[in-house]
Amino acid sequence: MSIWSDRGLLIYCCVMAFCVGAVFGSFLNCAAWRIAHGESFLGGHSRCPHCGHELGALDLVPILSWLLLRGRCRYCGEKISARYPLTELAFAVLTLLCLLRFDLTILCLRNWIFLACLFCLSLVDLECYTIPDGCLLVAVGAWVAALPFLRPGWAEIARSVLAGLCFGGGILLMSIVMDKLLGKESLGGGDVKLFAVVGLYLGFAGGLFTVLLSCVLGLGFALVQARRGRAGQPIPFGPSISLAAALMLLFGQGIIQWYTGLLGL
Repeated sequence: MSIWSDRGLLIYCCVMAFCVGAVFGSFLNCAAWRIAHGESFLGGHSRCPHCGHELGALDLVPILSWLLLRGRCRYCGEKISARYPLTELAFAVLTLLCLLRFDLTILCLRNWIFLACLFCLSLVDLECYTIPDGCLLVAVGAWVAALPFLRPGWAEIARSVLAGLCFGGGILLMSIVMDKLLGKESLGGGDVKLFAVVGLYLGFAGGLFTVLLSCVLGLGFALVQARRGRAGQPIPFGPSISLAAALMLLFGQGIIQWYTGLLGL
């Protein structure tokens, strides 16, 4: 069944995708915060970060609760960061784009899990400059679990695995050289492993463009940080890699065609 077969089905699936994405965006935000602070995200109730009061169902409606409460805790009146509705909205949009790009397929589900892992690890990296291995393992697990349903040929599987190994190994070698030249750590081990997973999902062409685009995005983040008076502070690279990978996953074919067109290829 395709969402494009009927307009009513398309509208229904888009609304559901947005709502499900917002709910999972809230979960991923909570999970990232707990991972960054060394807590388990599998149990326990959500609480106000200021007063610690347990939040009720009406406080946890994605996006709407924050808007209706005007960005404040119902119990203590303290301001609640706009990070919460923004992350919920961002992942809702990502979920919708994933559905529109890959339709109602196993490939859509696999890539949605990949996007969720990228989203979560980016939030963790922003919080504590660490890329959790768990997110990467879930992404690899989803890729492997989808193989019996997608049934790619052995040659395609080999190319994907080889791309992951090449990008992971190549970035590791480059980081070792840069560490020697700069006398300090240039890339963390999490970034290297993340590039390997990106290569597994996107292959050689997609992986290469992700590397290039992530460098541009990383430079942009560095310039923003410098303008805010934070020059010289560590810059988490995970969000740049993840955003570049998400763009290539969703719009990669168009990006590659545009770039090769500029070169006249």
